[in-house]
Amino acid sequence: MALNGRWIGSLARRVFGGLRSAVSHGQARAASGLSEDMLPGPYPRTPEERAVAAKKYNMRVEDYEPYPDDGMGFGDYPKLSDRSQQERDPWYKWDAPDLRRNWGEPMHWDFDMFIRNRVDTSPSPVDWNTMVKHLGLFMGFMLFMFWFGGVCPSYQPVAPKQYPYNNLHLEYGRDANQKPEDLKHYEI
Repeated sequence: MALNGRWIGSLARRVFGGLRSAVSHGQARAASGLSEDMLPGPYPRTPEERAVAAKKYNMRVEDYEPYPDDGMGFGDYPKLSDRSQQERDPWYKWDAPDLRRNWGEPMHWDFDMFIRNRVDTSPSPVDWNTMVKHLGLFMGFMLFMFWFGGVCPSYQPVAPKQYPYNNLHLEYGRDANQKPEDLKHYEI
């Protein structure tokens, strides 16, 4: 077994440049990850670097704005607007209609937060003041109804429970020789 491990390790060093543990344990990285071209580069300092970065992300130079260089490591990645996929036109012929994206279009840095089943940033059809007024009216009406129900209670009329066999005369332990009284559960 040790011979096999050394052989795999030497092969891995020669072929993969030192990924011995990944190859020997079967934990190699998938080939579907980001390529070097898609990873953010250094923050653009000059207008020429900005133009190269804009071309890299398929954007116009006028529309390209990188994240600020505040040490978070965004590099030259473009700062896109915080709009969810739900806001995008559903009738447009997207290359990926389930994500509402086109091929080569840059993704938002926090794209997993703005997918269609997460945050919806589309504007509300009702403004905040109207929603608060409707909530206040509903809560006020419900409080009034609770108060009114306490002041004027209403109950369904209930008759005594009716049992068979002369109101379970013998089952309640009454005398079997004595005739039970007739109960009327109605009025004439």
